[in-house]
Amino acid sequence: MKLTTKLFAAAAIAVVAQAASAQSFSGGIPAGWTGVGTYGAMGANGVVTLAPSGGSKYGYVSTANGSTGVSPFAFGANTTGSYLRSNVFSASAGDALNFNFNYVTSDGAGYADYGWARLLNADLTQAALLFTARTTTSGNTVPGFGLPATQATVSPSPITAGAPSWSALGTSSGTCYSGGCGFTGWVSSTYNIASAGSYILEFGAINWSDSAYHTGLAFDGITVAGVPITPAVPEPESFAMLLAGLGLVGAIARRRQAKKSISV
Repeated sequence: MKLTTKLFAAAAIAVVAQAASAQSFSGGIPAGWTGVGTYGAMGANGVVTLAPSGGSKYGYVSTANGSTGVSPFAFGANTTGSYLRSNVFSASAGDALNFNFNYVTSDGAGYADYGWARLLNADLTQAALLFTARTTTSGNTVPGFGLPATQATVSPSPITAGAPSWSALGTSSGTCYSGGCGFTGWVSSTYNIASAGSYILEFGAINWSDSAYHTGLAFDGITVAGVPITPAVPEPESFAMLLAGLGLVGAIARRRQAKKSISV
């Protein structure tokens, strides 16, 4: 196989590998995803089973060992938390964005932690607030009380009360402060993207009013128009630069081969 053919094959394999890595948390956090605070991927653990969409792991964020200033909401009582953002992906107008999430909290009455998911534009401005989930001693956990209106359609999400055991909660796993602790179980979320464009999906969780008794959010099964999200297709200029670079490498290799033949 010629060197240039090998290079093209290697480049194609790299692109396919990058796309595959963005499709599931089974191999860990996908390439191109970025976050602040505590986040990762794990298998079935404590009260959080594997998501109904399948796979051997799911993604999560947690307020345990979180950072300050991560919440998109202007609440003076926000303390520490975390978020995780996907790579940039492309979508068409009307495409359905689907995923499953599970809100888990060890904090109860008076310290109403919360989690969220947002659809961001490529410049990180908000395109849609998909859902919020917030600790409450009665009523609906989703959407979270006192938070802005959400835009996704979610399945019913009553909380299973108790002290949730989940290692993502750190030292708070298996504990509960007052009423409202528990987990929602896997909840399905659907949102029809309004306009064609490039987007980023964000998941987050925040401690509220204190930084003890932690809260987290698990998520999995992310698809757009029924297809796992993958990195946005590079601009034509990027392809041109790649092709030019590969051509230059090929030319150098051929020149070296020619010199080698002459010397022989």
